[in-house]
Amino acid sequence: MKEETAARFSVSLPPVLLRGLDRMTAEKGYDNRSLAVADMIRAELIKHRQQRRSGEIAGTVTLVYDHHRRHVQELLTAVQHDHPGLVVATMHVHLDHDNCLEVLVTRGKAKAIKRMADQLIAAKGVKHGHLTVTSSGKDLPA
Repeated sequence: MKEETAARFSVSLPPVLLRGLDRMTAEKGYDNRSLAVADMIRAELIKHRQQRRSGEIAGTVTLVYDHHRRHVQELLTAVQHDHPGLVVATMHVHLDHDNCLEVLVTRGKAKAIKRMADQLIAAKGVKHGHLTVTSSGKDLPA
C-alpha cells in the first residue's frame, strides 16, 4: 500500500492571528506551523466526533469525591461494572483525609463512554467530574 504524502493548502490569516500562531508554535516546541496546525485540526476532529457520539474514542473520566459519603465507592464501581470493557485502567489517589481522586482510563464507542461518564459524574457523593476524550489513534496519521 502506497503511503500518502502531505497535502498542501494555503490559509490567509490576519497578522495578529499569525503572530499568535507563531508564538504558540515556538512556546509549544513545534518545528513548524504545519505541525501546530495539524495538531489543532486533530483536536477539533476528535472533539467533533465526541460531540456527534460516533466512532471509537479513548479518554479519561476524572472524579473527586468524599469517600466518607455513604456507598459512593460501591456506586462508582457498580456503574463501571454496568459498562463492561470500557474501563481499561484506574488510578485512585487520597487527596486528604476526606477526598479522593479517581481517574478511569477508557476506550470504546463514544456514545457508551459518554453515557458511563455522565452516570459517574452525576453519582451522589461525587463533588466534581470531567470527561476528557481523545482518539484511540487508529484513525489518525502520525
